[in-house]
Amino acid sequence: MKLRMVGCHHRHASVAVRERLAFNNNQAEAALVSWREAYPDTEAVLLSTCNRVELYAAAEGQHLPPCSKSLAEHLAYFHQVPIDELQPTLVTLDDDEVVHHLFRVAASLDSMVVGEPQILAQVKKSYELARGIGSTGPLTHQFFQAALRTARRVAGETPLHRHRVSIPSIAIADFASRIFERFDDKMVLVVGAGEMAEESLRYLVDAGARNLQIANRNLRRAQVLAEKWHGTPVAWDHLYERLVEADVVISTTGADQPIVTLEAYRKYVAPRRHQRPLFILDLAVPRDFEPTIGNYLETYLYSIDDLANTCNQNRQARQTALPAAEKIVSQETLNFLAEARYRTTVPVVAELQDGFRRTKQDELDRLFRKVPNLEDRDRQEIEQFADRLIAKFLHPPLESLRDISRQGSPRQLVESLRRLFQLKE
Repeated sequence: MKLRMVGCHHRHASVAVRERLAFNNNQAEAALVSWREAYPDTEAVLLSTCNRVELYAAAEGQHLPPCSKSLAEHLAYFHQVPIDELQPTLVTLDDDEVVHHLFRVAASLDSMVVGEPQILAQVKKSYELARGIGSTGPLTHQFFQAALRTARRVAGETPLHRHRVSIPSIAIADFASRIFERFDDKMVLVVGAGEMAEESLRYLVDAGARNLQIANRNLRRAQVLAEKWHGTPVAWDHLYERLVEADVVISTTGADQPIVTLEAYRKYVAPRRHQRPLFILDLAVPRDFEPTIGNYLETYLYSIDDLANTCNQNRQARQTALPAAEKIVSQETLNFLAEARYRTTVPVVAELQDGFRRTKQDELDRLFRKVPNLEDRDRQEIEQFADRLIAKFLHPPLESLRDISRQGSPRQLVESLRRLFQLKE
């Protein structure tokens, strides 16, 4: 199995870079369809979240995934972004590094907020989307299933996820609380109706917010969330009116362009607020609010990258749980790589077993012809003896294959077995 990953994430690329490469579901499907057409022998999964955009490619046998430059160009070309502008922020990983990286990502060890539960669902959703359009296969299936299994082990065997945290929880507990001492008398507007919006509502309610307004292009989805969290649904064409009235705004849409431009804010919102403080937390990537809106007096606009210091504090608070989680990831990485290498030996193992079985059957047939009067019970005993003898002969080389697979490539031993037993290529 050959693996390669190219992408950018919050540790190497700013939100300004990540939003230029971000994919919504429809864009991800289109990109993977074009990938399948261009590279039919390579499996691919595209993971795009607010913190990362990563393209994973896998190939089997003599095939190799496209080079890192080709993967990067595929990401850049879709959004018409010059590759030279992206190159300094892109990360490229190969083979073992890819496995370890995805396992850490799925387990939320590489998240901006360590221990946040959303990333596991996002990894699973990305794989399911790729599988739905046919860009996956047996390699990516094994790879992503192992990543999900690793994440569940970390969640179940360490205290990393014991206290639920997320980007909204960090933002509300720290940033919003700097501006407002209480939320029960504030009008809070949540824009969007996806998982991040619901996570935001959860923590707003815990923080005491009572006047919750939920705006979404699809009014029905806003109504569902509003009913669940005792809020008020807002039709999309009333968005600016609610921005005038709001004290706190948390925006989480999947729009590929800003939903509030500087011009619109200047024209429809700012003059009617009369410099009342407005806290805007823009958790969307691409961003929902043009960054220059934050220049207005009493308008406090934060993007997801502004949470870095608070997220570092969260990491330090969970420091005691990290070694155990990292150990699980390392164990699962080694186990996966060993099994992947051992699977490459399956053809030679199967041929070796078939050769022994054919020889056994030929010799039994010859023996039974010479001794035709054997009872069925005796024949069965002789056959069982032959099976046990073959199993004992094959056990040492097969165990050696598995042991060497755990340590590294079993290629030399496979070639030796082929020559020793005159097996076909």
